[in-house]
Amino acid sequence: MKNQRKTMKPLIQPTTQKDFKITENLTREAFWNVYKPGCDEHLVLNKLRNSKSYISKLDLVAVFENKIVGHIISTKAKVIDSQDFEHEVLCLGPVSVNPEFQKNGIGSKLINESIKVATESGFPGMILFGNPEYYHRFGFKNAAIYNITTKDGQNLEPFMALELQWNGLKNVNGRFFEDECFSTNETELVEYEKQFPFKEKIVTETQLKF
Repeated sequence: MKNQRKTMKPLIQPTTQKDFKITENLTREAFWNVYKPGCDEHLVLNKLRNSKSYISKLDLVAVFENKIVGHIISTKAKVIDSQDFEHEVLCLGPVSVNPEFQKNGIGSKLINESIKVATESGFPGMILFGNPEYYHRFGFKNAAIYNITTKDGQNLEPFMALELQWNGLKNVNGRFFEDECFSTNETELVEYEKQFPFKEKIVTETQLKF
């Protein structure tokens, strides 16, 4: 099976509405107990699809042997400069791969296709919070290079940006604001979790890195 996975060539295609629940469950499986006990990325995904920042052509799945094994979404975000001018950019994530098929290049294929579609759509840049060692390979750099900070005015190594057009972020600077959907509360998470099978929340070593 491992050899088969190494030669996996999943088809990357737009997500359809019938795939929504499948991809939200996939996201839950991929993030559960990784960054904290349980996760809320699946709820974020659900909320993004009902927001004004949603872009259907940047909601993509990876399909292998008629099974969805990965998912990625990019949504509208903004960078507000010192003159309060809003520059529209993209926020990448969450990116999810079925735990059984991770480390087989599926995430890379999803990210590359997302970058391709976003570039063809004319967006100037893409911003994310993620693992620098992983995302540097796609061209993402510390957002400080472009004079872009978090909404709190900070610059962190995991806070990265990618120019999608030539000098796409040259005149884009200021504070980055992702959609409010990325903020969740315990009450709505508990209610949303009722749609899924029970999973135990535990503390793991990986959570200590974040």
